[in-house]
Amino acid sequence: MSKKKDSKEEKEVEDKDIQQEETQEISTEEQLQKEVAQEKDKFLRLFAEFENYKKRTARERIELFRTANEDLMTVLLPILDDFDRGLAEIKKVKDKELLKGMELIKNKLKTTLAQKGLSFIEVKQGDVFDVEIHEAITQIPAQSEDMKGKIIDVVEQGYKLGEKVIRYPKVVIGQ
Repeated sequence: MSKKKDSKEEKEVEDKDIQQEETQEISTEEQLQKEVAQEKDKFLRLFAEFENYKKRTARERIELFRTANEDLMTVLLPILDDFDRGLAEIKKVKDKELLKGMELIKNKLKTTLAQKGLSFIEVKQGDVFDVEIHEAITQIPAQSEDMKGKIIDVVEQGYKLGEKVIRYPKVVIGQ
């Protein structure tokens, strides 16, 4: 009988070993599947991060060109103002040839800047003052009732680069 018990015990031990091996094989397979899933997730995240990086650097590059252009335009605006003042003084002297030459140079500069996206904001005397578009330098008593809250004088021309205002027109308004 002891032989039968021994053989039964051996069989049970063998069955347990086989079950353990199967469980280990299953758990090894599951573990490998988990590792593959983790690596796939890492890959997808890394790929998405790289795509975001490419988009961000492209936006930054475009913004850099726009900003550099804006800085240049902002620096050139006082030169345009000086041309206007110079032309006003030359008109007083009535030197036709000098006036013609200065106007040609000014027009060429304005045309070149317009090709790069610079446009002036049109403001006239009598226009209604708008806080969103104009910058009030001072207020003076209006000559008539209908000039209250309207533009009396334009001190400095305003400019836009594309759709962005880079300098608001400076105006005097009636009170």
